[in-house]
Amino acid sequence: MRKNVLLSCCASLAAAMSCAAPAALAQVPVESFYQGKNLDMYIGFTVGGTYDTYARLVGAHMGEHIPGKPRIIPKQMVGAGSRAAAAHMFRLAPQDGSQLATSDQAIALQQVLKDPGIQFDTNKFIWIGNPIADNNTMAAWTASGATSMNAVKQRTYVVGANGITASAQYPQAMNALLGTKFKIVTAYPGGTDINLAMERGEVAIRGQNSWSSWKSQHTDWLQDKRITILVQIGLEKDRELQDVPLLLDLTDDPKDKAALRLLSAPTAIGRPLFTTPNVPAERVAALRKAFDDTMKDPAFLASAKKANMDLNPVSGVQLQKIVNDLFQTPPEAVQRLKDILAPLEEGR
Repeated sequence: MRKNVLLSCCASLAAAMSCAAPAALAQVPVESFYQGKNLDMYIGFTVGGTYDTYARLVGAHMGEHIPGKPRIIPKQMVGAGSRAAAAHMFRLAPQDGSQLATSDQAIALQQVLKDPGIQFDTNKFIWIGNPIADNNTMAAWTASGATSMNAVKQRTYVVGANGITASAQYPQAMNALLGTKFKIVTAYPGGTDINLAMERGEVAIRGQNSWSSWKSQHTDWLQDKRITILVQIGLEKDRELQDVPLLLDLTDDPKDKAALRLLSAPTAIGRPLFTTPNVPAERVAALRKAFDDTMKDPAFLASAKKANMDLNPVSGVQLQKIVNDLFQTPPEAVQRLKDILAPLEEGR
């Protein structure tokens, strides 16, 4: 009996402390909380890719706009297509606004699709902002012969992907709906590794990369026509890619088109920054305002221009709505996309 009473008291105390913790955190003024702190920014991909590059660019300037001016420290946490970083933020990171992260733009979609590898709730993350919303592309090494959609339907081409992410999902959707015969290799840790694999002839195609990334990091490849943009993924064509087909337009079947629209929606999530659940509201407001102010900071804009990096920001409030809206997708569209992507799960 005494043991049961003791356990009951401990449980009640733990519950009370859990409820009190956010309130106690919120009592500390925002500036006092961040004064003199280092904020860890976990980057779910390897150094040199666009997630890494945009996160580091934002992190180098955003601290100046947070009350207390903390220093933002980028840290690589690579694994499972950036899911390791997201899982850390959900399960292990302090839920106080002292840590930021960036991970694959499609992890919310993967959760909607009930991917068993998603062991966290993206709808509970607090989204801070996205510096670049632009279309994704699938690009081929021109020397491989994969120079058009018609060409890639003629034989099997190897596609490089970094896990079961958009880089694998796009070619799988094309296999299911368009008659391509892509062999998808998901073992690459990041986009930089896939680029090297294309140069070495290990793969013919990179399954996914943003258009802005190609322009900023491989202008020479575009100018020398070493790569061919096969298809673009978004809800409408990029103004600079009017001659490149939009994935959405490659089917007339209404159910398939709805599934591809769902698959294309995360392009607006871009290269997102988020923090943990349960951060006090005033710190969330401070972090989001700091992101918005950074996007207008002349020093930040000059750094982006020098690095030839496009900007098309999405605020934290907008980003939160985009993620929330994904969870309101009609069940029939979700199921159709799940059916299309099923072979990826079977081969995991």
